[in-house]
Amino acid sequence: MNKTEYFLEVFKKAERKYGKISKRLAGDDWGKDWQTLMATIMSAQTRDEVTIPVAERLFKRYRSLESLSGAKINDVLNIIKSVNFSKTKARNVVLSARYLIENCNGGVPDSIDELVKMPGVGRKTANLVLSEVHKKDAICIDTHCQRLLNVLGIVNTKTPHQTEIEMMKIVPKRYWSRINRIFVLWGKDVRGRDRGKLLKRLDD
Repeated sequence: MNKTEYFLEVFKKAERKYGKISKRLAGDDWGKDWQTLMATIMSAQTRDEVTIPVAERLFKRYRSLESLSGAKINDVLNIIKSVNFSKTKARNVVLSARYLIENCNGGVPDSIDELVKMPGVGRKTANLVLSEVHKKDAICIDTHCQRLLNVLGIVNTKTPHQTEIEMMKIVPKRYWSRINRIFVLWGKDVRGRDRGKLLKRLDD
């Protein structure tokens, strides 16, 4: 069995188990493109359970991209202080809002090269936005995906970027945007690096 066949066998099992779960993740659609982007920026290295209520408070206070772009960084910090690296993220949120106003006519770019120009936007965030906002084929590799794919032996990589590149070679495009949600839910459900336990959970 080659890696593509192995991945698809495992992924289809995982999708059957986790695909019907309605649990909201921080990067899920927020109704407005810029909100999805900002929530994803804030979600880095922070649990969804923390990020989601913080994002709700932020968007209640700043109801438009224009108002957020004109916000004082300290005011944003006071709202988002419970997320990890809140000082950096408060700055990134405000500066990214300004970037969208000044360079993108308020729209969210639909290319990874443009997205990563914004403060706080790396490849993981950019790929999630491409998938969630623009419905493009994109592989978003977060810590759960990185761990599971290496433990399963689908890739042997040190960084999420390396994993993304390898997965683009292994996985048919039509699956790319489905990987992140399924692997995040699976990764939240099964901790550790025991391949047997990971696979057993799919059969429980």
